[in-house]
Amino acid sequence: MEKNKNQINCIIIHGCPSNAEKATNSQTRTYDKHWIPWVKKELIMRGIKTETPLMPIPWNPEYEKFKKEFEKYEINENSVLIGHSCGCAFLVRWLGETKQKINKLILVAPWKIPDKDDKYRKGFYTYDIDETIKSRVREIIMFTADNEEKDGKRSLKIYHKSLGGEIIELKGHGHYTLDDMKTEKFPELLNEIIK
Repeated sequence: MEKNKNQINCIIIHGCPSNAEKATNSQTRTYDKHWIPWVKKELIMRGIKTETPLMPIPWNPEYEKFKKEFEKYEINENSVLIGHSCGCAFLVRWLGETKQKINKLILVAPWKIPDKDDKYRKGFYTYDIDETIKSRVREIIMFTADNEEKDGKRSLKIYHKSLGGEIIELKGHGHYTLDDMKTEKFPELLNEIIK
C-alpha cells in the first residue's frame, strides 16, 4: 500500500434521492448517475484511480452508515474527494471529524439545509462545520449554478463562510442533475480535478 501514497486517487460521493422507490432499481435510479460515470471514465482513462461507492440507504441518509462504507477506500494526502449535494455534507463532516489531510475537496451543488419533517436529513445535515478543515486541504472548490434552488444557494454560503475556497458558478446547471444539465459531460469538474 505504501507505493500508492504519492499517486492521486479520487472518490466521488453521490447525492441522496428523495425516495426509496426511485432509488432501489439499478436501471431507473439516478443518484449514482448524472455526471458521475462520465467523470469516472475520463479520470480512469487518464490513469487516475477513481471510486464511486454506493452509499447505504441514501434516501434515508445516516452519517455512521455512510462512514462505514466510505472508510473501505484508501484516503490519503493525495486524495481528491468530490461530493454531490448531500454527499458534500457527508465529506465535510467526515473531514472535520477525522482531521484527514487531502489534496482537494470539491463540492458540487453542496447542500446543508434539511427538509423540515425529515428526521434522517435533519440528523445528516445538522452539525457544526470544522473550520480547521481548510488548513488540511490543499484546495477547496465549490460548484454552484445561477439557477440553483434558494436553499442550495444558502447551503453554498454556509460552506463557503466556514471553509473558504473558490466558487465556480455555471449558467443553467441547476442542481447538477442530468435533468438540469441536459448532459452527462462535466468538463469543468474534470479540469478542476486534473489541473
